[in-house]
Amino acid sequence: MRMDALSRLVRLSLARERKGAFFSAFGVAMGVGALVFFLGLGLGVGRVIREKIFPTDARLVDVVPSAVSLGSLLGGGKLDAATVERLAALPGVEATYRKMNVRVPAVTRYDGVFFGARLRMGMEVLAVGVEPGLVKDDVKLGEFKDPSEGQPIPALVSTRLLELYNKTFAPARKLPQLSANMIVGFGFPVEFNRSYVAATTGGPTGAAQTQVVGASDRAMLAGITIPLETAVRINRQAGVDAETFTGVTLVASDPSRVPAIVDAVKGMGLEIDDQERRMAENTGAAVALVTSALALLSILICILAAVNIAHALSASVRARAKEIGVMQAVGASRADVRGIVLAEAAVVGLFGGAAGTALALLMAFGVNRLAVSQLPNFPFKPDSFFSFPWPVVVGGVLLGLVAALAGAYFPARRAAATDPARTLAG
Repeated sequence: MRMDALSRLVRLSLARERKGAFFSAFGVAMGVGALVFFLGLGLGVGRVIREKIFPTDARLVDVVPSAVSLGSLLGGGKLDAATVERLAALPGVEATYRKMNVRVPAVTRYDGVFFGARLRMGMEVLAVGVEPGLVKDDVKLGEFKDPSEGQPIPALVSTRLLELYNKTFAPARKLPQLSANMIVGFGFPVEFNRSYVAATTGGPTGAAQTQVVGASDRAMLAGITIPLETAVRINRQAGVDAETFTGVTLVASDPSRVPAIVDAVKGMGLEIDDQERRMAENTGAAVALVTSALALLSILICILAAVNIAHALSASVRARAKEIGVMQAVGASRADVRGIVLAEAAVVGLFGGAAGTALALLMAFGVNRLAVSQLPNFPFKPDSFFSFPWPVVVGGVLLGLVAALAGAYFPARRAAATDPARTLAG
């Protein structure tokens, strides 16, 4: 059967059964629309978790000394220079970056103008020293190295800490909100080996000026990140451990090498600091579980739509039995009859799938607009709660087509099996 003849027959059949076709397409649209909507929501929330709340790099492995292990009892399990060399020599390790906490307490007392507002505040400060290579792409001012005498200490702040400040601390204290570029060059005093709440060491107290040189995802969340040489110098001046490192970040040559590197690190009596990675995985798993449950409900709606199409086409085939018999009598083959029924279902399915997908996109747009105007400006609030990659959009339309064809399979076979002689004889 020629395509133009097939399209004309399908158009006439759908026009005659437009009420049934409409409700069949409506059922497909509801199922597809719900599925695309919930998949987009799950992908969007998952993207926020991965990129903003718990940003992780699949190639990084954070090594920390084991608190209690057989290795540490036998002299291993600590991060000294020799251990760092062994870590750097592991197969698959491309680079190593050492870290050392400032092992004395520190405070800052700020009294002055803070970006146009008056601020007077004192607080405890945590600090960690890292090698410049780990954060070189985030340094926007000067060089990230131990300063000479009288120069401010370069410091990086966490992008997540900046987000928390902007969405919680700043509104509560009526302070200005800041961007990563605005804080570059801002300076504040820090006194090392001094604390409001904790005991200090017997070493001297050191006062220094600190200057923010950028914001980084790899910076310490609840504190400041300074050059490793500076942390070593401060610890040495305070008379505390300045030889062993708090952690070492390993950069794998490829993410596929990470499991072997982790096993080798644990074999050395060391541990992997994967707390944030596990939190990201657990949160992502919870989002995926909820999304899967809602997607399953949407697929069930699609199955019900397919059943509805099967019933509608079965009734249509029975009502058109004589018409089908006449077509077969004048030369239509069984394949032609089967093709007509499947083509009708395909048109309904494509229309329903496209309408459902468009409805999901429209609803997502409406939810985003409503969230912007009604929801408070909470930390890590995304510009969009949804993500619709093209496979999801195309898959939604194709799912409508597949559901309709599945529902039309048996009615099409039944129509093709019609005996024209018996049907026309009544």
